[in-house]
Amino acid sequence: MEKMNQALEKVKILVGMEVDEEEVAQTNSSLLDDFNRECTLSTKQRLYGFVTCLVAGIVCTFLSMLVFFNPVKFGITFTFGNLLSLGSTAFLIGPKRQVTMMLDPVRIYATAIYLASIIVALFCALYQVRNKFLTLLAIILEFGGLVWYSLSYIPFARSMVSKVMMACFDTEF
Repeated sequence: MEKMNQALEKVKILVGMEVDEEEVAQTNSSLLDDFNRECTLSTKQRLYGFVTCLVAGIVCTFLSMLVFFNPVKFGITFTFGNLLSLGSTAFLIGPKRQVTMMLDPVRIYATAIYLASIIVALFCALYQVRNKFLTLLAIILEFGGLVWYSLSYIPFARSMVSKVMMACFDTEF
């Protein structure tokens, strides 16, 4: 009966009817909790899923190097490899915790830059086929977003890299 009420509340929202905000918040949190409960795997299954996705992601990333001179194919395989590698960690910690960690205030900007760069790279590779320079530029942006996102999980790594980059590219003599 609870799921029926949740579905009714969602329909009310879609139609534009007024709904209590408390009920909507409860519906959204319970939906995510239901999804997380349905994703129960044993430790062995989690490790198999993690290793499979990580290896597939690494293989796709390395295979993208074979088609480096074709930026469209390179962009698609490189991005797919990144998505598989990113998804592999959801097997270890669960999808709810993965999303929560990605939206943590410490790394929200790094996550937004990384996900936006993936979208831009896929858009350039799939829809801007004639402009290979734009696709290559989007892949460079995606790689930078990946590095910045990865550094957000290491304490003080982003500030250290920022200081090193400022010291290396400082033009004052």
